[in-house]
Amino acid sequence: MNDATTGWLWLTLRRRLDRARATQDLGASAVEWVIITGVLLALAGAVGWAIYRMVDGEAANLDMPDLPGSGGGGGGGGANG
Repeated sequence: MNDATTGWLWLTLRRRLDRARATQDLGASAVEWVIITGVLLALAGAVGWAIYRMVDGEAANLDMPDLPGSGGGGGGGGANG
C-alpha cells in the first residue's frame, strides 16, 4: 500500500473510533446487537440439531430394497462371466 492509502485508512479508522467514543448509545447498542445475534445463533443451532436428529433417526428406519438386476450373483464379470 502506498502512503496515501495508508493515511486514508488511518484517518477513517480514527474518525469512526472518535464517533463511537463520543456517543454513549452506540456502545450499548453494539452490545445489544451482539447479545441478540448470539441468541439467534444459539436458536438456529438448536433447531438445526433437532432437525438433524429427526432426519437421522428416520433414515436409520428406512428399508433399502435391492437394486434391480443385482440378484446376488456377486457382481464382476471375471472368468465365469
